Amino acid sequence: MIREITYTRMKNEFETLAFDHAPLGLIYAENRTIRRCNDRLAEMFGYRVNDLEGCSFSVLYPTTEEFRRIGNLGLAKMQDTGRYEDERIMRRRDETHLWCRVRGQSLDRENPFARSVWSFSDISAHRPTAEMTVRERQVAKMMAEGLTSKEIARGLGISPRTVDVHRARLLEKFSARNSLELIARLTGLPI
Repeated sequence: MIREITYTRMKNEFETLAFDHAPLGLIYAENRTIRRCNDRLAEMFGYRVNDLEGCSFSVLYPTTEEFRRIGNLGLAKMQDTGRYEDERIMRRRDETHLWCRVRGQSLDRENPFARSVWSFSDISAHRPTAEMTVRERQVAKMMAEGLTSKEIARGLGISPRTVDVHRARLLEKFSARNSLELIARLTGLPI
């Protein structure tokens, strides 16, 4: 019995140690509310741990609309696989943006957001973070996925001409000569 208690205590200490000192940001969430996060996550976003615990994930997103949209995408994927991952622009406390690689694991596939664990890696050093509108971010993401202007237009419910306008703005913002160079800049590939 004493051995069992000691083992359980040591296991809990190791789990806490691993969570608290992981080299990437970690969150345990319930219904998209941060219940626990580590120092690395708080530091990455410019907060203290106590500032974030109990807050909605929405504080980490550039806009409320993106919080909802990405949540809907994540929910659908997690209901299917129990996992979600992407790379996206997030928002620091000081309102500056950063690129993050985000991965999530649901603890309940029937209700994926009820309990989940998320990791965040700051990949800004490899990707430019020019100010972009929500629509420009959507177009850029879909361009990086290899979609044509017509496919992007259908996916976003806008005209192909509007997609071309957003593409032209992105080329200018990222000082890119063409779409391939823009994708390289957006994805951090060497040019």
